[in-house]
Amino acid sequence: MLHRDGLMLVIDKPAGLPVHRGPKGGANLEASFDALRFGLPRPPVLAHRLDKDTSGCLVLGRHRKATASLGLLFKHGKIGKTYWTVVEGGPSEDEGTIDMPLGRLNAERGWWQKPDPEGQKAITNWKVMGRGHGLTWLAMEPVTGRTHQLRVHSAATGWPIFGDNIYGNGPRFGEPRLHLHSREIVVPISRNKEPIRVVAPAPPHMHEKLRACGWNGE
Repeated sequence: MLHRDGLMLVIDKPAGLPVHRGPKGGANLEASFDALRFGLPRPPVLAHRLDKDTSGCLVLGRHRKATASLGLLFKHGKIGKTYWTVVEGGPSEDEGTIDMPLGRLNAERGWWQKPDPEGQKAITNWKVMGRGHGLTWLAMEPVTGRTHQLRVHSAATGWPIFGDNIYGNGPRFGEPRLHLHSREIVVPISRNKEPIRVVAPAPPHMHEKLRACGWNGE
Protein backbone atom coordinates (compact mmCIF):
# COMPACT_ATOMS: atom_id res chain seq x y z
CA MET A 1 0.00 0.00 0.00
CA LEU A 2 1.53 3.31 -1.12
CA HIS A 3 -1.39 5.65 -0.36
CA ARG A 4 -4.78 5.46 1.31
CA ASP A 5 -7.48 8.05 1.88
CA GLY A 6 -11.28 8.12 1.87
CA LEU A 7 -11.50 8.18 -1.92
CA MET A 8 -8.72 5.99 -3.27
CA LEU A 9 -5.92 3.54 -2.66
CA VAL A 10 -2.66 3.37 -4.57
CA ILE A 11 -0.93 0.01 -4.42
CA ASP A 12 2.46 -1.14 -5.67
CA LYS A 13 1.57 -3.84 -8.18
CA PRO A 14 4.16 -6.61 -8.56
CA ALA A 15 5.37 -7.54 -12.04
CA GLY A 16 3.99 -10.79 -13.43
CA LEU A 17 0.62 -10.63 -11.65
CA PRO A 18 -2.43 -9.83 -13.82
CA VAL A 19 -4.97 -7.38 -12.43
CA HIS A 20 -7.94 -9.41 -13.75
CA ARG A 21 -8.86 -13.05 -13.53
CA GLY A 22 -8.11 -14.54 -16.94
CA PRO A 23 -10.25 -17.10 -18.81
CA LYS A 24 -8.04 -19.88 -17.41
CA GLY A 25 -8.26 -18.59 -13.84
CA GLY A 26 -5.08 -18.35 -11.80
CA ALA A 27 -3.68 -15.75 -9.43
CA ASN A 28 -4.79 -12.17 -9.99
CA LEU A 29 -4.85 -8.89 -8.12
CA GLU A 30 -8.64 -8.45 -8.00
CA ALA A 31 -8.96 -11.67 -5.97
CA SER A 32 -7.42 -9.87 -2.99
CA PHE A 33 -9.42 -6.62 -3.20
CA ASP A 34 -11.83 -7.77 -0.50
CA ALA A 35 -8.98 -7.48 2.00
CA LEU A 36 -8.56 -3.81 1.01
CA ARG A 37 -11.96 -2.54 2.15
CA PHE A 38 -10.57 -0.99 5.37
CA GLY A 39 -14.03 -0.71 6.91
CA LEU A 40 -16.02 0.20 3.81
CA PRO A 41 -18.97 -2.03 2.76
CA ARG A 42 -17.55 -2.84 -0.68
CA PRO A 43 -14.09 -3.72 -1.95
CA PRO A 44 -12.26 -1.11 -4.06
CA VAL A 45 -12.44 -1.09 -7.86
CA LEU A 46 -9.74 -0.57 -10.48
CA ALA A 47 -9.61 3.02 -11.75
CA HIS A 48 -7.24 2.06 -14.62
CA ARG A 49 -5.10 -0.90 -15.65
CA LEU A 50 -1.49 -2.00 -15.83
CA ASP A 51 -0.18 -4.83 -18.00
CA LYS A 52 0.50 -8.11 -16.23
CA ASP A 53 4.25 -7.60 -16.60
CA THR A 54 4.29 -3.92 -15.55
CA SER A 55 4.98 -3.06 -11.91
CA GLY A 56 4.25 0.00 -9.80
CA CYS A 57 1.52 2.51 -8.99
CA LEU A 58 -2.02 1.20 -9.50
CA VAL A 59 -5.01 3.34 -8.47
CA LEU A 60 -8.19 1.88 -6.97
CA GLY A 61 -11.41 3.78 -6.23
CA ARG A 62 -12.83 3.09 -2.78
CA HIS A 63 -16.50 3.70 -3.63
CA ARG A 64 -18.64 4.27 -6.72
CA LYS A 65 -18.51 8.06 -6.76
CA ALA A 66 -14.74 8.10 -6.28
CA THR A 67 -14.22 5.46 -8.98
CA ALA A 68 -16.37 7.46 -11.42
CA SER A 69 -14.38 10.65 -10.70
CA LEU A 70 -11.06 8.84 -11.11
CA GLY A 71 -12.26 7.25 -14.35
CA LEU A 72 -13.01 10.69 -15.81
CA LEU A 73 -9.63 12.05 -14.71
CA PHE A 74 -7.85 9.16 -16.45
CA LYS A 75 -10.06 9.42 -19.54
CA HIS A 76 -9.38 13.13 -20.00
CA GLY A 77 -5.64 12.91 -19.35
CA LYS A 78 -5.73 14.86 -16.07
CA ILE A 79 -3.61 12.34 -14.17
CA GLY A 80 0.17 12.64 -14.41
CA LYS A 81 1.90 9.31 -15.04
CA THR A 82 5.65 8.71 -15.12
CA TYR A 83 7.10 5.31 -15.96
CA TRP A 84 10.66 4.17 -15.54
CA THR A 85 11.96 1.93 -18.30
CA VAL A 86 15.28 0.43 -19.26
CA VAL A 87 15.60 0.18 -23.04
CA GLU A 88 18.07 -1.58 -25.31
CA GLY A 89 20.28 0.94 -27.08
CA GLY A 90 18.48 4.23 -26.66
CA PRO A 91 17.97 7.65 -28.20
CA SER A 92 20.88 9.91 -29.09
CA GLU A 93 19.05 12.95 -27.69
CA ASP A 94 18.38 13.52 -24.00
CA GLU A 95 14.63 14.13 -24.26
CA GLY A 96 11.89 14.16 -26.83
CA THR A 97 8.37 13.20 -27.85
CA ILE A 98 7.05 10.21 -29.79
CA ASP A 99 3.90 11.05 -31.77
CA MET A 100 2.88 7.77 -33.40
CA PRO A 101 -0.75 6.59 -33.83
CA LEU A 102 -1.43 2.99 -32.82
CA GLY A 103 -3.92 0.36 -34.00
CA ARG A 104 -4.63 -3.26 -33.23
CA LEU A 105 -2.17 -5.73 -34.72
CA ASN A 106 -4.92 -8.15 -35.76
CA ALA A 107 -8.08 -9.77 -34.40
CA GLU A 108 -6.28 -12.95 -33.25
CA ARG A 109 -3.82 -11.08 -31.05
CA GLY A 110 -6.47 -9.19 -29.10
CA TRP A 111 -4.73 -6.36 -27.29
CA TRP A 112 -1.46 -6.37 -29.26
CA GLN A 113 -0.81 -3.07 -31.03
CA LYS A 114 1.20 -1.76 -33.99
CA PRO A 115 2.09 1.66 -35.40
CA ASP A 116 -0.81 2.61 -37.67
CA PRO A 117 -1.19 5.99 -39.43
CA GLU A 118 -4.96 5.41 -39.40
CA GLY A 119 -4.97 4.35 -35.74
CA GLN A 120 -5.65 6.21 -32.50
CA LYS A 121 -3.54 9.20 -31.55
CA ALA A 122 -0.72 8.19 -29.21
CA ILE A 123 1.87 10.56 -27.73
CA THR A 124 4.70 9.81 -25.29
CA ASN A 125 7.18 12.26 -23.77
CA TRP A 126 10.51 10.81 -22.66
CA LYS A 127 13.66 11.93 -20.88
CA VAL A 128 17.00 10.16 -20.40
CA MET A 129 17.79 9.51 -16.73
CA GLY A 130 21.04 7.58 -17.30
CA ARG A 131 23.00 5.42 -19.74
CA GLY A 132 25.36 2.46 -19.57
CA HIS A 133 26.39 -0.86 -21.13
CA GLY A 134 24.22 -0.55 -24.24
CA LEU A 135 21.17 0.34 -22.16
CA THR A 136 19.33 3.58 -21.40
CA TRP A 137 17.19 4.41 -18.37
CA LEU A 138 14.25 6.58 -19.39
CA ALA A 139 11.43 8.39 -17.65
CA MET A 140 8.46 8.11 -20.01
CA GLU A 141 5.21 10.05 -19.68
CA PRO A 142 2.27 8.81 -21.76
CA VAL A 143 0.17 11.83 -22.77
CA THR A 144 -2.43 9.43 -24.16
CA GLY A 145 -3.34 6.08 -22.59
CA ARG A 146 -3.30 3.51 -25.38
CA THR A 147 -2.83 -0.19 -24.70
CA HIS A 148 0.88 -1.17 -24.72
CA GLN A 149 1.68 2.41 -25.79
CA LEU A 150 5.12 2.71 -24.18
CA ARG A 151 6.14 -0.76 -25.32
CA VAL A 152 5.16 -0.19 -28.96
CA HIS A 153 6.54 3.34 -29.08
CA SER A 154 9.89 2.19 -27.68
CA ALA A 155 10.20 -0.79 -30.01
CA ALA A 156 9.07 1.11 -33.13
CA THR A 157 11.55 3.90 -32.39
CA GLY A 158 14.41 1.39 -32.36
CA TRP A 159 15.00 0.97 -28.61
CA PRO A 160 12.72 -1.80 -27.27
CA ILE A 161 12.16 -2.08 -23.53
CA PHE A 162 14.52 -4.61 -21.97
CA GLY A 163 12.77 -7.93 -21.32
CA ASP A 164 9.76 -7.15 -23.57
CA ASN A 165 8.64 -10.55 -24.88
CA ILE A 166 6.01 -9.16 -27.28
CA TYR A 167 7.54 -6.16 -29.00
CA GLY A 168 11.18 -6.53 -28.01
CA ASN A 169 13.80 -9.27 -27.61
CA GLY A 170 12.71 -10.77 -24.28
CA PRO A 171 12.15 -14.55 -24.06
CA ARG A 172 8.59 -15.84 -24.16
CA PHE A 173 8.99 -17.32 -20.68
CA GLY A 174 11.21 -16.73 -17.66
CA GLU A 175 13.80 -14.04 -17.07
CA PRO A 176 14.50 -11.27 -17.79
CA ARG A 177 11.21 -9.63 -16.91
CA LEU A 178 9.86 -6.56 -18.63
CA HIS A 179 11.70 -3.48 -17.33
CA LEU A 180 8.66 -1.18 -17.23
CA HIS A 181 7.61 0.37 -13.92
CA SER A 182 4.83 2.84 -13.05
CA ARG A 183 7.09 5.06 -10.97
CA GLU A 184 4.90 8.04 -10.12
CA ILE A 185 1.27 9.06 -10.35
CA VAL A 186 -0.15 12.53 -9.67
CA VAL A 187 -3.91 12.63 -9.02
CA PRO A 188 -5.87 15.91 -8.73
CA ILE A 189 -8.67 14.15 -6.87
CA SER A 190 -9.91 17.17 -4.84
CA ARG A 191 -10.54 20.59 -6.36
CA ASN A 192 -9.52 22.47 -3.24
CA LYS A 193 -6.39 20.50 -2.41
CA GLU A 194 -2.99 19.92 -3.95
CA PRO A 195 -2.81 16.87 -6.25
CA ILE A 196 -1.82 13.63 -4.54
CA ARG A 197 1.61 12.47 -5.66
CA VAL A 198 2.56 8.83 -5.10
CA VAL A 199 5.91 7.19 -5.91
CA ALA A 200 6.54 3.43 -6.14
CA PRO A 201 10.03 2.11 -5.32
CA ALA A 202 11.95 0.51 -8.17
CA PRO A 203 11.18 -3.24 -8.27
CA PRO A 204 13.97 -5.72 -7.45
CA HIS A 205 14.06 -7.19 -10.97
CA MET A 206 15.08 -3.79 -12.39
CA HIS A 207 17.79 -2.91 -9.86
CA GLU A 208 20.73 -4.44 -11.75
CA LYS A 209 20.05 -2.69 -15.07
CA LEU A 210 19.10 0.60 -13.39
CA ARG A 211 22.38 0.59 -11.46
CA ALA A 212 24.23 -0.10 -14.73
CA CYS A 213 22.66 3.14 -16.02
CA GLY A 214 23.71 5.18 -12.98
CA TRP A 215 20.73 4.79 -10.63
CA ASN A 216 21.73 5.58 -7.03
CA GLY A 217 19.21 3.25 -5.37
CA GLU A 218 16.53 5.81 -4.52
